[in-house]
Amino acid sequence: MNFQYSKETQDILNYDKKHLWHPYTSLKEPLPVIAVKEARNCEIVCDSLDNDHLIDAMSSWWCVIHGYNNERLNQAIIDQITKFSHVMFGGFTHRPAVDLVKKLVTLIDEPELKYCFLADSGSVAVEVAMKFAFQSNLLSSNPKSKFLTIKKGYHGDTFGAMSVCDPASSMHNIYGDYLPNNIFVEAPPVIEGLPHSNYSFENEWDPKCTIIIEETFKNNHQDLCAVIVEPLLQGAGGMRLYHPQYLIELKKMCLKYDVFLIFDEIATGLGRTGEIFAFKHCRRYQEHLEIPFDEQIDVVPDILCVGKALTGGYMTLSAVVVNDTVKDRMSNSNSPTKGYFMHGPTFMGNALACSVANASLDILLEDTWSSQVYNIESVLYEKLYLYVKNPTHRLMNTVVKRISIVGAVAAVELIHGLNAAKFQRWIMSRGVNIRPFRNLVYIMPPYVISDSELDVVINSIIDFLHLLQSGDSSFYQS
Repeated sequence: MNFQYSKETQDILNYDKKHLWHPYTSLKEPLPVIAVKEARNCEIVCDSLDNDHLIDAMSSWWCVIHGYNNERLNQAIIDQITKFSHVMFGGFTHRPAVDLVKKLVTLIDEPELKYCFLADSGSVAVEVAMKFAFQSNLLSSNPKSKFLTIKKGYHGDTFGAMSVCDPASSMHNIYGDYLPNNIFVEAPPVIEGLPHSNYSFENEWDPKCTIIIEETFKNNHQDLCAVIVEPLLQGAGGMRLYHPQYLIELKKMCLKYDVFLIFDEIATGLGRTGEIFAFKHCRRYQEHLEIPFDEQIDVVPDILCVGKALTGGYMTLSAVVVNDTVKDRMSNSNSPTKGYFMHGPTFMGNALACSVANASLDILLEDTWSSQVYNIESVLYEKLYLYVKNPTHRLMNTVVKRISIVGAVAAVELIHGLNAAKFQRWIMSRGVNIRPFRNLVYIMPPYVISDSELDVVINSIIDFLHLLQSGDSSFYQS
């Protein structure tokens, strides 16, 4: 789509291109950007002469779950800004922060997770979680300092977070010599959908994964202060959905060897996968297998990271929630820090961010999200998954390598890598915003997307797959 802009808007774009870095691109040869005028519900309105509209299938990188310009979220900010926008959290507190933690603990609904550190962003939440795990081990007779994680993972762009991202294939591998050497295990196989889903997927559990996990713990437990993973769905590392049994096996080993378990639910938390937090699928899966309750493995993390959708996409805010064991070890007066945690962001507990997060959690606590996500998953399965998998359409193994559906997430992995800029121009010509990476076309729409909007998104993806099938290789990376 070739947007036509006024001279004023074009001047803004020209300055932007010359002076502003955008995520994951070059300042010398940047990917094109679109000027935005406003956004409402699931639509982004471009600052073009024709006010072109785009259905946003990305939720602005997965955070705008209630839609843009949500009246309740807007009002929460307006109400708070007339009182105060921010006060330092050192030596002060306020109702928005306290109310937020109360609601978050209620939403998590795990009695052991009840102590919270409010951070700035997802990456910082991971940093805090890792520092919690590291510091909690310092009183041990044999302090442990390494982290175990799975390959293909992504946990953020700051240095601690980068040290647990995939060491070879991630966007951060150039920093390898500078980062701490942590322990990586092969990523579990990708599945198409969860085994306890209402739908039929190819999703068998590979018992070899259990052996690999057990051997890794046996050989490295003396060095491990924590395991950190994105539960069930690896996000920016490849949109890789994996079997809930893997988390069950991880939890068994963490219990056996007294190793903390960190779940990074920055992307998956707050309803995205069909459960309020992805780790809760483990309970549903065991119920699906009809395992008696007293024989089930209680897959609950020691440390939980929450972010992205926490404020409904309005402001940057994250939270790290921990159990009694972590809290008690962190607060021990005999520790090297005398029980203090030496981390204090300037904007910690920002009142505006907490206020809009409260409004976002109020909407989630009303539980309309579950029917919204269920409907999205149903439509994605019926209209995208079954279409792509249908042999008569000849898309699998010719154009498509794999398709996965979970909650309000669909990931189509192509056989070849895409020219991202050309794909985006084409998809925007259909009135849709999808930002691919590598060989992945994936969507994570706002929960409030309408059936008609979702149809437009799905049909655009299908038409693009058939365009590739017709032999148009110009969309592939050269």
